[in-house]
Amino acid sequence: MYDLFFRVVFRRMDAERAHHVAFRWIRLTVRVPGLRTLVAAVLAPQIASLRTEALGLRMRGPFGLAAGFDKNAAAVDGMAMLGFDHVEIGTVTGQAQPGNPRRRLFRLVPDRALINRMGFNNDGAAAVAARLAARKEVFPTTVGVNIGRTRTATDEDVVADYAASTERLARHADYLVVNVSSPNTPGLRDLQAAAALRPLLTAVREAADRSVAGRRVPLLVKIAPDLADEDVDAVADLAVELGLDGIVATNTTVAREDLGLHSPARLVQEAGGLSGAPLKGRSLEVLRRLYARVGDRLVLVGVGGIEDAEDAWQRILAGATLVQGYSAFVYRGPFWMRAVHLGLAARLAASPYPTLADAVGAEHKEVRV
Repeated sequence: MYDLFFRVVFRRMDAERAHHVAFRWIRLTVRVPGLRTLVAAVLAPQIASLRTEALGLRMRGPFGLAAGFDKNAAAVDGMAMLGFDHVEIGTVTGQAQPGNPRRRLFRLVPDRALINRMGFNNDGAAAVAARLAARKEVFPTTVGVNIGRTRTATDEDVVADYAASTERLARHADYLVVNVSSPNTPGLRDLQAAAALRPLLTAVREAADRSVAGRRVPLLVKIAPDLADEDVDAVADLAVELGLDGIVATNTTVAREDLGLHSPARLVQEAGGLSGAPLKGRSLEVLRRLYARVGDRLVLVGVGGIEDAEDAWQRILAGATLVQGYSAFVYRGPFWMRAVHLGLAARLAASPYPTLADAVGAEHKEVRV
């Protein structure tokens, strides 16, 4: 049904307009008590075997919504209603900004991929913090807050920019993610270098601790799939050294070669970050490298090219405690999360592992044996 609807309706719309239409439907549905209860009962099955503990938090399962879909924390309950076990909002910047000029979001349908150059369009940290503070929880869920660099922040101001966002948002976050890996903000990816990343992460940690009394907010960093292997190692080592809680691997890619893309060249050549199915190979490689480097000392979040339960299961075996998706939601529709959960539960039941926690990183442990 959704495949037909996508082909007939959404595929003919501009991708960003289709996003806003779907977003509006989700927000409207969650406002109707009987309807939202029915939708959640169908799309968000409660499966005891998938219950997950990560970052000191208890979650219904390991499968969450990646940052980028709900930039302004406007549909947290709606996404939980659809079956996401955690919702990462953002990317949120210190100041409100419109992002890049439109068109800035493109579907590569034959490749089940997206290219975006949104440019961190969002309402800004103060407005998003106020929205989170005013939220009346309908469906309990874990809320991650992804923060990024304001476009107008100079290199000298960037640490203060992230710290200011942290002070506004940390108290409303179950966990924080420092985004230094989007390709759509000039100079942002330069912050992944250890020399630049160290003072930034230190400042964010201190700002979070100042603004939240009596609770340590878990802190993660999100990295790009385009990092060289030695740079992945350097970020992993730095994260351990600074006492971070985890790494999100990975963001979108600027690469186009060697991805086996089949979409028209005019689309493939659009500037921006590519997400979706073609990213799964490199994203999995980065995840494996991170786990080999840090083991269980950090929580790893696997994201990038996850299309089905098998993809999610492979990320868990490779070392991810949590997994996230976004692009496949566009192509698979509202029953996608249900299918992933049921498929994960079936794979766990058929595996030799008593719990999901036992399966995390299992492929590395089996190799050592």
